[in-house]
Amino acid sequence: MDFEKLNSLAAPLCGESMQAARAKWDSVAKPLGSLGRFEEIVTQIAGIFGTPDVRIDKKGVLVLCGDNGVLAQGVAMTPGEVTAIMAEFIADGRSSVCRMAETAGADVIAVDMGMFRRVNAEKLVDRRVSDGTNDFTNGPAMTTDQALQAINTGVELVKSHTEQGYKILATGEMGIGNTTTSSAIAAVLLSREPREVTGRGVGLSYEGLVRKTAVVEKAILVNSPDKNNAFDVLQKLGGFDIAGLTGIFIGGAVCRIPIIMDGFISSVSALLAVKLCPRVINYIIPSHLSAEPAGRMVLNAMELEPFITADMRLGEGTGAVCMFPLLDMALSVYHSACTYADIEKKTAPK
Repeated sequence: MDFEKLNSLAAPLCGESMQAARAKWDSVAKPLGSLGRFEEIVTQIAGIFGTPDVRIDKKGVLVLCGDNGVLAQGVAMTPGEVTAIMAEFIADGRSSVCRMAETAGADVIAVDMGMFRRVNAEKLVDRRVSDGTNDFTNGPAMTTDQALQAINTGVELVKSHTEQGYKILATGEMGIGNTTTSSAIAAVLLSREPREVTGRGVGLSYEGLVRKTAVVEKAILVNSPDKNNAFDVLQKLGGFDIAGLTGIFIGGAVCRIPIIMDGFISSVSALLAVKLCPRVINYIIPSHLSAEPAGRMVLNAMELEPFITADMRLGEGTGAVCMFPLLDMALSVYHSACTYADIEKKTAPK
């Protein structure tokens, strides 16, 4: 996979469209800039689309599901089989993100990237790379080919959904143990000690956190990832879900569609994508600040600010989905609120 070529395919934001979007915002009858960052994000999307006529009527959430071999080291309170169970619930529209997405008018697409077992769910998209990754305390989590396949799957998912008319996509994941893989990646890319970036996940005890941190330390020691080579870090320490999400962020830039970043796992994937293809940063929309200890660190590394701070740590894309109604409200003002021209017509002498 030629990441330099992919980066070259990611066009810069359209300055003319962004200028027109700013002018449109300034015409709305309200104090200039008073919707703050929501004006900025709509302007960014105008630059992505290449038109100030910003419409995001068809929205989707791509939830990538995969298992991690490091679960053998006891890094999670939840057994690995829960990944497959939750993948089935997501595919059947019964999980937390599904209920939230329905309210926000978005479709949820569950994707099997490589779980320990197959799931018999009609709407689950099969993109399996393997039956879970390897235990990265014994060596690389993925082979080079597996990592490339997973990244390419993410890119292709964006292409196919763009062709289906989706205008914006949110990222989600389901994979027991993926805060461990994400912490390992964050430690390397951010040059931080594992204890600084490793959290309790869904509720580990103090003893469990100590064990999880030790596992991250061992994985880094065993694999010696090159912090200046994002692909090397991903292949050795990541998961199929993280690799696929990395591809989704790259695919967003290639296909000129905004990608909403969820929490810690999603943001680590975004950071990998930006390291591989720097222009990807223009196509990312941050959502919330993860409760994981490295959540803020990863955002700072990309110079991104969250819109929502709610101590969320559910995953599945639930934080990213919260951006949909906020964007819809901002766009309602952008397209249909009264303007200064309307006021002038009302106050003009008759």
